[in-house]
Amino acid sequence: MGRGYIVEDVVEKYLSNLSVPGASCVTGLFIGQSSSQRDFVVLAVRTPQKDTEGQGSPSVSRRAGNSLEHLDVEWVTEHARQVSRMLPGGMSVIGVFLVTPPELSKEAQNTLRRLIFAVDKHISKGRLWSLTEEDVTEKVTLHICSKTRKVVCRTFDVRDPKSSAKPADWKYQSGVCTSWPLLTCSVGLNLVFPVLEMHVLPQDMEKCMKEGLQTWAKQIEDGLCLINGDAMPGEVELLGGQKKNAKAVQQTFRAQILIPMAEPQSERRSTASVKVCSGSLTLKGMVQCRAYLHSNKPRAKHATEVIKRDVINTVSSRVEIFLEDLLMEGEDKGSVGVQQGLPRRVFAPVPGMSLCVCDYMFPDECVSDVSDRLKEMLDWETPEDSIDTSQEAVPEAPTIDLKDAVVQKNLKAKFTLDARPKTPSEDPTEAHKSHKTYYAGVAMAAAIALLATGTSLIYLSD
Repeated sequence: MGRGYIVEDVVEKYLSNLSVPGASCVTGLFIGQSSSQRDFVVLAVRTPQKDTEGQGSPSVSRRAGNSLEHLDVEWVTEHARQVSRMLPGGMSVIGVFLVTPPELSKEAQNTLRRLIFAVDKHISKGRLWSLTEEDVTEKVTLHICSKTRKVVCRTFDVRDPKSSAKPADWKYQSGVCTSWPLLTCSVGLNLVFPVLEMHVLPQDMEKCMKEGLQTWAKQIEDGLCLINGDAMPGEVELLGGQKKNAKAVQQTFRAQILIPMAEPQSERRSTASVKVCSGSLTLKGMVQCRAYLHSNKPRAKHATEVIKRDVINTVSSRVEIFLEDLLMEGEDKGSVGVQQGLPRRVFAPVPGMSLCVCDYMFPDECVSDVSDRLKEMLDWETPEDSIDTSQEAVPEAPTIDLKDAVVQKNLKAKFTLDARPKTPSEDPTEAHKSHKTYYAGVAMAAAIALLATGTSLIYLSD
């Protein structure tokens, strides 16, 4: 027997209501959480339609006829990355689905295999945290015949390029995530990145910032996580002492991450190297984080893991947004003292569940923009008054300061870090021109500092 999947009954209703026009098909994503024993699926989200010469069409062109060879894999994977950035810690894209007419059923399994490997590769590209031995690398695929409604569930190990399909157990259940514990945290940022040249391209800036983030991400992973002020042993059950028959109630835990001090010189050899710098980038501000943990005997080490990964994902995503914005502006960002506001995190409830997703609202945006994005990306209506915009106050929202260096644009360079699937009303030529099309995922961090004096920056390394 393969892996077991416990699936919210709202997913069954969602899939049964999907319409498949003509001879085309529908693709989409499964969102949930994995554990060592079983996986939990809480949401299904179909891929938005792609605009083709002013006419909406599914992710498989009608010209494909009786074949799935022309399925737009790039479109599906980009949607998956956008959705993954809107998920709080602990939740992720854990699978894909495909709804086809009967005549395309024979091709479905090969197509799903191609999709799930591409989706995982696209989402994990640039990821700064490391997988552990306990991470589940099997992802689920589901094929549904649009006529007979027959369902075929298979899994693939995305870490093994030669992985073959394995059967899986797919069961619907109500209230799957009702009692999932919620972890919250807020942290002040003060990250400094050196700029080695007076005139730099966004590609160069990306390299220096990601190098600094990799060092910082390792510190986060090695940091001590306190839960409700206590340093819990990893194997301690987070919900220990709770009666099995007790009414399911969501518990909230407060997390803190402490960065260890440098080891004594007697235990660690360090050398100093000096690099001449022309300026610096400083990422600072107050950010908020939320993470969810499944209620199947969650342990403290799992809670620590999801909150730390939430930290790393948020900061790296916001840096990507900043770098992309440099390219999209089309003019020099300037010189000393330029400050750019990063989007602040807002939260929106998942209809009928005790979970929230997130989006990022830029300074010149309003709540209606967030509501529109939730509809486009996640395929549900969100009342504007239900969106919580209070978590990251505007005066304390993250910013990036650029000092001394001048950023040169190279609009011909291939530097597209992100591209939101556009609505049918958008002009395809405008798809990559607005920074508002970029979504970061999760937000929280601890401070990291690099010491700078004059034009020299001192690094400590082994």
